[in-house]
Amino acid sequence: MSDSVVLRPEPWGLHLLGLISPILAIAGNLLGGVYTMLGVIFIWGIGPILDVALGESKNPRPPRESGTPFETLLWVHGLLHFVMLGTFFVFAASEGMTRWLVAASLSTGLVAAASAIVTAHELGHKKPKSPGWRLARALLFSINYSHFTTEHNHNHHKNVSTDKDPASATYEQGLWSFWISTIPGQFKSSVAVHNRKGRKGLKNPSWRGLFLQLSAIMSLLALYTFGFSWALPVVVGWLIASSIAILTLEYVNYIRHWGLRRIDGGRFEEGHAWNTEARWSRWSLLELTRHSDHHLHASVPFWKLRPYPDAPRLPSGYYACWWPCLIPPLWKRMMKGRAPSV
Repeated sequence: MSDSVVLRPEPWGLHLLGLISPILAIAGNLLGGVYTMLGVIFIWGIGPILDVALGESKNPRPPRESGTPFETLLWVHGLLHFVMLGTFFVFAASEGMTRWLVAASLSTGLVAAASAIVTAHELGHKKPKSPGWRLARALLFSINYSHFTTEHNHNHHKNVSTDKDPASATYEQGLWSFWISTIPGQFKSSVAVHNRKGRKGLKNPSWRGLFLQLSAIMSLLALYTFGFSWALPVVVGWLIASSIAILTLEYVNYIRHWGLRRIDGGRFEEGHAWNTEARWSRWSLLELTRHSDHHLHASVPFWKLRPYPDAPRLPSGYYACWWPCLIPPLWKRMMKGRAPSV
């Protein structure tokens, strides 16, 4: 095979595979019953298999000249999320408090993590107040995590792989303890970012976002007390879906920097983030796995991110790492010897 063939850009259509999960979740919400498990089965069951079966990309490809299809894809992901959320709310209101409500909540939350939050992460790096940036804010509000963009852009990127970053796990931390520390830690950090700019109280976007989210939840609960029985399963389902989406997001934060530390707060280098070229994770998660380049060039769009062959490498893609990560001793055993500090 000639070099000219090897170095062709990958077909952009491969990234359309990431739309499978929201389409399945929407179908499950519309069909109800056992079909509400479609998102859970696909992400927790089939996703890890695809990560392993499709393997890793061995020959890095150059970016395409035009990013138009990728920019469009971000908006498709974002709009599909709100379709999914709408169908979920309708399902929850009609289904009531049943086991299928829990199943639909899990599917919706997992897909929100794999589709909506990944999109919000990318669009959150757009110019503030731009249409893409506003879409990112709406996506994050829909899963009750509206402070993420502030924390990610203004603290995580600045202090990643140091003790000042609550989203960078230490070697000693297991996933469970990381969840307990990072979620409140990131909110507190985002509040501090705005406080330093003189935006305090409800003028602080992080506090204001939390207030609006609680107001929406309390309004639904008020409707329930006035006899609108459908409001309670909507609230319960929304909270379950938001929780699983947030936990999944923070799982990804965990594996991207676990155990990697900058000495004395030195400059960020490619070795301070875990990478993987697992095809399924790359294609379906919009190159989120090329994480070193994202930190080295935060303004570069996902379709231009480059792999770093010498960066620490995960044993597999993000989907396949999920189950081992839930068992800290197994996770440490899998990761041993993969980086100088681990």
